[in-house]
Amino acid sequence: MTMRTPHPRFFPAGLIQAATLVILLSGCSMGQMVVRGAMPLMEGGLEAMNRETDLELARDSIPTTLMMLEGMIVEDPANVELRLFAAQGFYGYNYAFIEQNNAQRAVSLYTRCFGHAQAALKAQGFTTDIENAPLETLKSDLERLSKRNVPALFWASSCLAKRVDVDRTDPLGLAQLARAAAVMERVMALDETYYYGGPHVFFGVYYGGRAPMFGGDFAKSAMHFERARAETQGKLLIVDLLYAEFLARQQMD
Repeated sequence: MTMRTPHPRFFPAGLIQAATLVILLSGCSMGQMVVRGAMPLMEGGLEAMNRETDLELARDSIPTTLMMLEGMIVEDPANVELRLFAAQGFYGYNYAFIEQNNAQRAVSLYTRCFGHAQAALKAQGFTTDIENAPLETLKSDLERLSKRNVPALFWASSCLAKRVDVDRTDPLGLAQLARAAAVMERVMALDETYYYGGPHVFFGVYYGGRAPMFGGDFAKSAMHFERARAETQGKLLIVDLLYAEFLARQQMD
């Protein structure tokens, strides 16, 4: 009995060549393909992390997730979604577990958070240096952006503002806060409902956390907090927490 020679397309080498051709044609490395294939799992993991009610478990497990994200970013540095996952993750971990006890570390982590958000913007074609470009140039360049840029703008602004909030000894902080506000104003114009009314929460804190002589505006702050409450039907309790921490305290309430 003679055996037929298998067609070359059934050889493993042929499969490897076909896979290599797909990679070359798509412009992706093997590492990038693996990372992009794992994105749904990472998205599910982040959703589970956000739902976690055991705070100690969250505190202990989040750093591992963040390091995994940064490892994936090494393979696929222009991946906007990965960069945004990292920015949001560093912000949440820092805000919940670090800044109250270790301000110096918090500044470093918020800087890292901002870096990921700015890298996402760069991958989307926005190359203006948010920290150093003249403020009017920044505002003008922001006008070019559209709704697709909202997530990256939101996290860039949020991370930069929190870094200023934690390190109030920095004499350049006020200038950076104005830049963060300019970025968030563009988010507000494009989608005021993003991230549970996040732009309104931002400006509630921005106008409520300072005395009027330093640029605060209690009426504007109250309006923004009220808009944030309306957006979430009063179910996002951090809105009330921030109202108490910033506006009510300034009003000696």
